[in-house]
Amino acid sequence: MSTCNHDCKNCASQCNQSTIATNPNSNIKNVIAVMSGKGGVGKSLVTSLLAVYSRRAGYQTAVLDADITGPSIPHNFGLDQKAYGNEQGILPVVSTTGIKTMSLNYLTQSPTDPVAWRGSMISNCAKQFYTDVLWEEVDYMFVDMPPGTGDVPLTIYKELPVKAIVVVTTPQDLVGMIVQKAINLAKKMDIPVVALVENMSYFVCDECCKKHFVYGKGNAIQIAKDNNIAGVYQLPLDLQTATLVDQGQVENAQQLDVQALFAQIVDFCNK
Repeated sequence: MSTCNHDCKNCASQCNQSTIATNPNSNIKNVIAVMSGKGGVGKSLVTSLLAVYSRRAGYQTAVLDADITGPSIPHNFGLDQKAYGNEQGILPVVSTTGIKTMSLNYLTQSPTDPVAWRGSMISNCAKQFYTDVLWEEVDYMFVDMPPGTGDVPLTIYKELPVKAIVVVTTPQDLVGMIVQKAINLAKKMDIPVVALVENMSYFVCDECCKKHFVYGKGNAIQIAKDNNIAGVYQLPLDLQTATLVDQGQVENAQQLDVQALFAQIVDFCNK
């Protein structure tokens, strides 16, 4: 339904979307998925920064790392401990500033252990991170999706109450073509794309202070216009942010465009 608000617990409509329940001791208010058509575009970075700005704004924040075979969230936040559980469920690993996270890397013996699983196992693992983890009170949960439009995105969109999607891309023409596939999947699942983020859009020279489009000027603005996406954000190549992420200190990063993106998400969720 085009008017669906994805609040299936309080809905009398008989539709095809089935929403799985959370841990009985959890209350997750808003689920935002961050996806990309292909890997390597900065999806996990955007997910992490959104969580950082959510927490800075005083919200109870969580990150569900659904990129089961290529998890990045623990590294971004400098988290290398293991997840444990009690009689109520699996306990999330909490970052320095209080962001609750769950990733497969918290459950494997080594972070470099390969995940040689078939699609159904990977999808079930992503679902269990939502259902079996003791998230408690969460205002905003950001789901770091695997790239592409395969099993896990389909499972997440069909079974979790995803309120909105943020699509991440880069300026290259090839990526622009692939990002349309991600947008089309969101349309097919009837979940609104709240924003399009073009990462590595340009860099600002320290000497001349001008923007340089090293990958060429992307077509994110046109893609957003063609698909009626209200928010378009162009993130620069930023050495300081990249260094902080490499050091596991994403919570110290500053990206005002992502702060503006989070404000847009809050406005959307409060409508």
